Amino acid sequence: MAGGGQRGFTFGRSSRLKRSRDFARLRLEGGRLGGRWVIINWLGAAPGKPSRLGAVTSRRIGNAVARSRARRLLRETFRLHQREFTRPVEVVFVARPQIAGRSFAEVERDVLTTLRKAGLLENKCPKG
Repeated sequence: MAGGGQRGFTFGRSSRLKRSRDFARLRLEGGRLGGRWVIINWLGAAPGKPSRLGAVTSRRIGNAVARSRARRLLRETFRLHQREFTRPVEVVFVARPQIAGRSFAEVERDVLTTLRKAGLLENKCPKG
């Protein structure tokens, strides 16, 4: 994947959403916007807190290998672009079944476009 091992771009435990109540809170109280291969749910975080990510992949995507790959692509996109958020947010990426078999560049472009439409990222031209 692009950018693997770049210093300063971490995705540790403090950057992850894990509890089901956090996922439910974002789904119920937060904003929601869909892209071609991902649905994004978000809610602003407290100032000074890091942005955090949760990734959801259903069995409709495919077998365990396909679901794990989809989660890795989504986490890598977040890891590389987490400093571009306009404010701290908690965000959940829900992978659509069409994500299976897509390249990192395609998934990254779709996620960034959707985040910009939601007003969560600085409005720069997407890579491409």
